[in-house]
Amino acid sequence: MGSRTASKDIITLRGSATIVSEFFGYAANSILYNRGIYPEESFTKVKKYGLPMLLTQDEGVKSFISGLTSQLTEWLEAGKLQRVVLVIMSKATSEVLERWNFSIETDAEVVEKGVIKEKIDEEITTGNNVEKGVIKEKSDKEIMREIQAIMRQIASSITYLPCLDEPCVFDVLAYTDKDVAVPFTWMESDAKLIENPQMVKLHSFDTKIHKVDTLVSYKNDDWDEQ
Repeated sequence: MGSRTASKDIITLRGSATIVSEFFGYAANSILYNRGIYPEESFTKVKKYGLPMLLTQDEGVKSFISGLTSQLTEWLEAGKLQRVVLVIMSKATSEVLERWNFSIETDAEVVEKGVIKEKIDEEITTGNNVEKGVIKEKSDKEIMREIQAIMRQIASSITYLPCLDEPCVFDVLAYTDKDVAVPFTWMESDAKLIENPQMVKLHSFDTKIHKVDTLVSYKNDDWDEQ
């Protein structure tokens, strides 16, 4: 009888870090577009994660996000990144209006030992031969579907977040382990919290090395407080 060999598909620490940092770059662009932080005409449409995505063409923002994702990749590979927060603030008063919080759990064993996350599937019996099928714990398609769900929630944020009816700016906070050297392009910051915020928990995704949970908190508008 014929034999069947399971394919070997591996997630490495570096590959997982790239997936997560790339996700944040696209998520940041989507938030900036859908929350109207920059003019609609300053974005161009591309296809990513099986979805139409918007990317800024503003050179300053492009450079900022590119540098950001590069630094996040380095911290993710080292297992030092705990959380990334995109903060939207009033341009006039600097009041924090929204916090898009991306919490990151890292498989410490992978970082410590440099091992590859894979598992041995059940034995595949083909005639008189017994083979071991080595597969990764999660397929790229599964990861992409989970990321799609988050991107769709960001794109529909106008349906569950208050309208931002004033010019706004954004900033990004990174929470790392204490022993991480801060690059000269970064500076210490306060947490930029919102007092008594409303919160909406979004979907999460998991590469089996890094798990990302997403939560957006926002300032109560006057109607909520009455």
